This record gives sequence, structure tokens and C-alpha cells, in this order.
Amino acid sequence: MVKFCYLLGIYCLLLLLPCRAQKPAPPTLAVVSDTSYIIVRNVIISGNKKTRTPFIVRELTTVPGDTIRLKDLSQTLESCRRQLMNTTLFLTVIANVKNWEGNSADLVFEVWERWYLLAFPIFKLADRNFNQWWVEQGKSLDRVNIGLRGSHSNLTGRNDDLEGVVQIGYTQQLAFTYSLPYVDKSFHNGLGITFAYSRNRELNDSTSNNKQHFYRQDNNRFLREMFNFGFSYSYRRAINTRHQVFLTYNSEKVSDSVARYSPNYMRAGRRRVQYMDLLYRVTYMQADSWIYPLKGISLQGEIEKLGFAPFNDVDNWKIRAKVTKYWQLFPRTYGALGVRGQAKFPADQPYLNQKAMGYQEDYLRGLEYYVVDGTSFFIVKSTLRQEVYSFNVKLPWIPQKFNTIPIRLLLKAYGDAGYTYSQFPGNGFLNNKMLYTCGMGLDIVSFYDTCVRLEYSINQLGQKGLFLHTKIDM
Repeated sequence: MVKFCYLLGIYCLLLLLPCRAQKPAPPTLAVVSDTSYIIVRNVIISGNKKTRTPFIVRELTTVPGDTIRLKDLSQTLESCRRQLMNTTLFLTVIANVKNWEGNSADLVFEVWERWYLLAFPIFKLADRNFNQWWVEQGKSLDRVNIGLRGSHSNLTGRNDDLEGVVQIGYTQQLAFTYSLPYVDKSFHNGLGITFAYSRNRELNDSTSNNKQHFYRQDNNRFLREMFNFGFSYSYRRAINTRHQVFLTYNSEKVSDSVARYSPNYMRAGRRRVQYMDLLYRVTYMQADSWIYPLKGISLQGEIEKLGFAPFNDVDNWKIRAKVTKYWQLFPRTYGALGVRGQAKFPADQPYLNQKAMGYQEDYLRGLEYYVVDGTSFFIVKSTLRQEVYSFNVKLPWIPQKFNTIPIRLLLKAYGDAGYTYSQFPGNGFLNNKMLYTCGMGLDIVSFYDTCVRLEYSINQLGQKGLFLHTKIDM
């Protein structure tokens, strides 16, 4: 039944792909000649108190001296406005044309900056998702992380991010990251640095029947310590494409009891592994929104080498790819089709390096209670959305700039499919076979990159459930 629902959903979505959004009726008051144009005299930014103007102008594809046909002017202004919104630096951007003289004019962008300095408490579940914590772990407060997270998303006005975390609870953690997207006058090259230390009194040491098993000692001692430190380099010549390189030193240590109880966790009963991680990532994003896209395309590819001298206790190659296409099918109706996959070599890996389907964003909607360990997998996700309502919430006693919260409600239907390969599946009944899920849900979307998802799903085992997520999918 689930397989039929999934295939039917894919088929219906493919039938709709050639459809395009209805175009608005052409204006009746005036007809613009195809030969009419303006020359951009200046690009003017106003309203920015923190963000430096050159870093804003860098995000625009339109520059002084460009020629814009009048019939394309509205579309060009909207494209530029969206480009500035996608930086996540601003609450609102207003685009306009001013100082029109003959065939030349100025493009003016008024920006309303966000509140960049934020400090807020952490209340985060240690488990993979809300349902696993609520149902399988009995809402245990021992599996909750609490602490304080501070961030400054525009520290020096150069769109540079500084973030620090102090956390206690299930995972005790101290971490900070800093990234500067541009360090050169050409606005192409960026650098970053990261550091993190964490420790746990419990760890996921194995999997049985596609369920995680957790090991903990009665004496409540710490069983695992992790440390990593690294640098990053980014190159972004155009607007939509970014290249990144990450070089990170990683160290993980477990107690003697873990090494004895689960010798395959690090392989051969080892207590500590050290390895270097070199990752190259390329990302291409051409969409109406980089946060919650409804029209456009997103591509990401990665190649990663874990382990090389002198730190090579973990040794493998990994290749990942993700492609998602978004369409507007009808007014306020949107379709999305995404494919992602991973291949890791060699296939014989210790348990700590066999996380595949069911972790982070790599899962099928409806299989949230399960994990499918392995070294290679692929996932196909299809979603049909209908925006049903949008409104603003006014907050009292808040400055006008920040007191309006836009909210959109989107109903959706979806179908997912996936496959995970494991050389040693053990008693995993979901490994090495095609899996299917489908369902319906509601997305509640607001600014500051927030999205709450309520989803009612069914999987091929016939299991049904209502699931809550707080991260944007696809």
C-alpha cells in the first residue's frame, strides 16, 4: 500500500512538471516597447547601520553601467531583492528606481537589518528526533541538553559569524566557530576556524533490529570524550556557487568498559582514534529563497578523505551528492523532488563510522523510529505543497522594526523511498532492501529561518504516526 501511494505521488508530480505558474495579465495603462531601456547610473544602499555597503553590493548581479530593458525592470528589481534577502542579514528589503534622467537612473535598495547579536538558552533533545525522545525514551529529562548559545551573525559588518556554545546535560560541550566570508578586495575568498570539546556518560555503541542501543554504567562516569579543531577555506566567485574546503583534526576516546563491551565500536577493542578529515564541498543554489525554497534548484556535492598520516586511525573515502528541484505548479501550489546519496569506501568500517539512513537529515519521513546502518545509501523525496494561509503577528512593546512576525501555513503530501547497503547487516531487517513511506502534513514557516513541521506518515511496515520536526526538510 505504501509503495503504491509513493509511486502514485511520484507519477502525479511528474505529470505536473510541465505546468507553469499563471502569468499576471499584462498592464493595460501603458505598453512598454522592447527597445526601451535604462542604464544603471548608481546602486545605492540605504538603511544599513551595521552591514558595510560593499558587502551588500557584492551580493547583487546588477552593477552600475548595466543596461536593463524596461519590460524586465520589475523582474530585475525583484531578483536583486531576493538576493539580498538570501544573505539572511535583513528582515526586509525594498527595491526602487530613483533619480530618473533620460535613459539613466539609480537603483535604490532600502534594507532593514536583523538583530544580529543573540543569546538564548539551549533546550535540545539528545535523541535523533522529538518522537524518539517522547515515545521510545519516555520523555526522559536525562536525555536533554541545556545551556547557553551566543551568536553574532554580522560581527564586523562583513557578514562574518561568531558563535559560542556552553552546554551541560546529556552532552557536556564547549564550542566556538568563526567564519569570515571574504578576506580579499575581490570578495572571492573566505576563511573560518572551529573548535569543539564534548563528553558523554552514555553512547550509542551498537544497533539491533534497526534500533540504536545505548551503553551506560551505573557509576555515572564519562564514557566518551571528543575533541576537534579545524580550519575552512571558501571560494565564491559568482552569486550562486560556493566552493569550500575543510581540514579538521579529530580525536575520540572511550572508556575501558566500552572497549570491552563493544569491541567493534572502534574496531579491535581500541580505546582511542585520531584522524585528519579533509572535505571538499561545492554548492549551487538558484532559488527564490535559500532558507525555504519553493522555486528553483539546489545542488551539493562532497568528496571527503578521513585519515592520512600521521593521524589515520580511521581510514576511508566518502562521496555525497544532493540535488533538489522546486517548481511552482499553480498559484500557491508547489512541487519538489529531491535525490541524495552517499558512497563510502571500503565497506568494512567500525561501528562509529557506519551511520547511514536515519541520522540528521538523511531519513525517510515515517521511519523516524529506525536507523539503517551501512556505508552507502540513496534517498528520493517528493513533496507537493499548497499555501493555504499567511498572516502577520504583531508583538507589543517591541520596536517597529522587529515587532511583525510573518507566518505562512502550507499543507503538503509526500512520498519517500530509499535503500541502504551494509556489508554486515546483522539482524537489520531494513538493510539492503527498498523502503517506502508516504504521508500528509503542515509546514509553519516564519522568519529567522524557523519552520515547524507536523507530519502524519505511514511506512511499508504498516506503522502510522504523527511526527514533529523543527528543521526545514529537502
